[in-house]
Amino acid sequence: MLYWAIVCLVIAVIAGILGFGGIAGTAASFAKILFFIFLVLLVVSLVFNALRGKGPKV
Repeated sequence: MLYWAIVCLVIAVIAGILGFGGIAGTAASFAKILFFIFLVLLVVSLVFNALRGKGPKV
């Protein structure tokens, strides 16, 4: 999911450079939404792993 957020961010930057403001804004907001969903899933995963008693794999 983080991959898709980065892809949308790159599309937004390229569209912004080329002057496509509407597409750039849409892609940037989509990237922001995906990034925050990724962060929420990361925190939930870390909390559940901590509650199960498993530490991170080293």
